[in-house]
Amino acid sequence: MLRAVVAAVFLFTLTPAVADDQPMNRTDVEAIIEDYLTRNPEIVIRALEAWERLREEREAEAAIQAIARFDADIHHDPDTPWGGDPDGEIVIVEFFDYRCGYCRMSAPGLFAVRDAVPGAKVIYKEFPILGEDSLRAAKAALAARKQGLYEAYHQVLMLEGEDYSEAGLMALAQSVGLDTGRLSADMKDPAIEAYLERTHQLASAIGINGTPAFIINGELYPGAIRPGDFEIILGIE
Repeated sequence: MLRAVVAAVFLFTLTPAVADDQPMNRTDVEAIIEDYLTRNPEIVIRALEAWERLREEREAEAAIQAIARFDADIHHDPDTPWGGDPDGEIVIVEFFDYRCGYCRMSAPGLFAVRDAVPGAKVIYKEFPILGEDSLRAAKAALAARKQGLYEAYHQVLMLEGEDYSEAGLMALAQSVGLDTGRLSADMKDPAIEAYLERTHQLASAIGINGTPAFIINGELYPGAIRPGDFEIILGIE
């Protein structure tokens, strides 16, 4: 749009210059354009708004295509934890970090859908991006899967966790019945590190660079979703 404005101004100013047989140089044209836009700043604002809408539309379309391309990795990775109905047709995928305040804001609503909506399935993509404490928590949660307590541990990490040091993680682990000695050993499993690396690569391929990010019905929803809004997105009364 800015290019169109510039072209229009150029053509408008060029005509009298040619008629007077006084060709304009680059400096003259730039001065006229700058003066015009300074006196009409709303044109620049409208152009920027249009550009932002176009950028968002292109990013959304690219995300839809990437989600379709990586459907198996997103929805059917056997190493990815999940909760709810294993055969559920309502599927919510979340990329999250335990230390992310917006993830924690979204958690109650997400758990409510998982527990109360028939046919709902939640897929948990551990995506630690906020430092060593986040990485440690993600490894602990994935290690808890070997004891069949991933979801219970995940929930207390998200809703009650504040201290993600080794000691803090083990205290929460003990509260849900995990064998902390085994958990500490399982956290060192190279397969967990490899899985987290795959998840980072998947997020990058889809265009996810922050948390939380949700994939619902094949569409990407970046950012927090407040309690009650999941039902709106899903079209549930």
